[in-house]
Amino acid sequence: MKLKAFKAALPHTLPICVAFLFLGMSYGFFMKSEGFSFIYPMLMSLLIFAGSMEFITVALLLGTFNPLYALLMALMVNARHLFYGISMLDKYKNTGLKKFYLIFGMCDESFTINCTTKIPADVDKGYFMFFVTMLNHIYWVAGATLGALLGYVVSFDTTGIEFVMTALFVVIFLNQWDSVKNHTPALTGLICTFICLVLFGSDHFIVPAMLGIILIFSMLRRKLEVF
Repeated sequence: MKLKAFKAALPHTLPICVAFLFLGMSYGFFMKSEGFSFIYPMLMSLLIFAGSMEFITVALLLGTFNPLYALLMALMVNARHLFYGISMLDKYKNTGLKKFYLIFGMCDESFTINCTTKIPADVDKGYFMFFVTMLNHIYWVAGATLGALLGYVVSFDTTGIEFVMTALFVVIFLNQWDSVKNHTPALTGLICTFICLVLFGSDHFIVPAMLGIILIFSMLRRKLEVF
């Protein structure tokens, strides 16, 4: 059962592997360039596992000790996960103790795969989501650790490498667009996000966009297909 779930999950995570290795290595290089041992990015990627927040944490570690500011910053940067969690309540039911790791390890990419993938009937849902989450977690930790270790012996300009994640999201979006007939959810997300971007600016649009999307989905719930 576990092996079948692992084999089913692995192909879905391979594109994430490439992106996480590149971006994780850039994070590891960045940490090393700021004078941190490879232990820091390795443990931070293992225990925090929030890419954007990990980059910000570098500045927090180098600045004045202010735990309240760090807490508020983490909440703001990762506010979208509140909405991710709400949408995964039914998905995570009856997964046993795996639920705790699924909650901890849920990142944007794992959420996308676990939320939209049609899991084969003969594959255990809980273990499928568990292995998706675990594999993505491993990719990120491996990339961050490898980048920091390579930072001891080589150095080069990694400016722009973060675009790998943008490209990854575009590919995931296009793949999901092709896999379903009803494009109302995708169009709703695009239109609502664009409107909020114009109204609130690039620094504050995420939370209003998420709230708008949830409100629209709630109103159109009966008309939308169940994925």
